[in-house]
Amino acid sequence: MLRPWRQKYPDVEVAEVSRCGSPADQVIDACRAASLVVGRRIRRSPIGAHIGAVTHAVPHHATAPVAVVAHG
Repeated sequence: MLRPWRQKYPDVEVAEVSRCGSPADQVIDACRAASLVVGRRIRRSPIGAHIGAVTHAVPHHATAPVAVVAHG
């Protein structure tokens, strides 16, 4: 999954890490060493929450600045 992004942005450092546990907890833990956390999927549904559990949790608990940016 990362190969096309690595080819498109070769100067961006990427570390592949596999961890067990809650995705939200893992992102919050990882952002302790980061200066910015970004990303969310675009939901097409006109009703219901428009962000997922991880995107909701990270801005509330992260110690780093957070920007939530939709991509699609």
